[in-house]
Amino acid sequence: MVRNIAIEKILQTPIEKQNTEIAERKCIGHPDSLADGIAEAVSRALSKAYLEECDAVLHHNTDQGEIVAGESMPKFGGGTVTKPVYVLLTGRATKSFEGKTIPTDAIAVNAARDYLRNTLEYLNMEHDVIVDCRMGVGSSDLRDVFKANGSGRIPHANDTSFGIGHAPFSDLENIILNVSDHIDNNVRAKHPIIGTDVKIMGLRQNDDITLTLCVPMIDRFCSDMGEYIEAVEFIKEEVRNVASGSTKRNVNVAINTGDRIDQESIFLTVTGTSAEMGDDGSVGRGNRCNGLITPQRPMSMEATSGKNPINHIGKIYNLLSTEIAKKCVAEVEGIDDLYIRLLSQIGKPIDQPLVASAQYIANGIEEADKMEKEIYAIIDDSLANVTDITERVIRGELRTF
Repeated sequence: MVRNIAIEKILQTPIEKQNTEIAERKCIGHPDSLADGIAEAVSRALSKAYLEECDAVLHHNTDQGEIVAGESMPKFGGGTVTKPVYVLLTGRATKSFEGKTIPTDAIAVNAARDYLRNTLEYLNMEHDVIVDCRMGVGSSDLRDVFKANGSGRIPHANDTSFGIGHAPFSDLENIILNVSDHIDNNVRAKHPIIGTDVKIMGLRQNDDITLTLCVPMIDRFCSDMGEYIEAVEFIKEEVRNVASGSTKRNVNVAINTGDRIDQESIFLTVTGTSAEMGDDGSVGRGNRCNGLITPQRPMSMEATSGKNPINHIGKIYNLLSTEIAKKCVAEVEGIDDLYIRLLSQIGKPIDQPLVASAQYIANGIEEADKMEKEIYAIIDDSLANVTDITERVIRGELRTF
């Protein structure tokens, strides 16, 4: 089988040598990230239930969820949520198969509530949130495409769409991811006052990096303004240490620049997320599947989270292109920047995209033919094993936001 793989060297300034770079991450408690996380948790739960009950993952897409913010009255020592957060689960799912009824709505609601419980420790699941499921049944033509995959066959694309990935990550991109992981895995354990709705905005101008973070504080762990200010300084020092340890560039850190201490207008929350008090969320409005928002990189606007992992190109090709880009950079010498684009046609096997495009910027005088042959081989092998993505998604091994 010969695949349409197009590889070209492009002449442009690599991201690391550009004067200005901007990148961003919305961490796990941001309303957009909550919507993504819930959508993906529901899809994984449905996939596992379908496998258990029907021995196959049936057609579904749960990438249309919304979070409607509630209202709260945070105060030092502990406030209250006065109007619950409303979570709407929409999309499509197969609800019956060969005479079996699958309780998709119950599965979806349970998965969403479990995800919220694990992500927002201080959200009262009885009083602070409403989870409403309004999933329908998929359109017949897309179900037919899904059904046409057949047992043991390569799935056929559900859409004419594309996925994009890039590598290597820049200094700034890596710093943002490292800071996010450190906050989630280390900082919060030391200082539970810090909520999960952290937003990290990064700016690099030449060799100066500025990280601006919005960090919610949880009111029950904060008795007065002094403790709030102390927590802000604590997180600033933690971020500075992690960031400085990840780069040789100068790093400046700013936390909660919107605070007005003299007016006691601060980022204080009851549950650790702004979803409790006016900030809505939507699936696909936040991070791409690499965990970042990168306006200077090519990106797909498709939501990765919640799409079915069998034949939905918006999920599979975004994840696969990112994996291909990382593998190429790890195994092929001489690449400054690499961009992978995979384009499908609806109804065609997903291992045979209309085109698999690789554009690279070389960092030296390496032989182009050798580099391109190695890149070609990696792309070809990755497409031949495209269904590995499905299995890893269902096991929860791949980041989708």
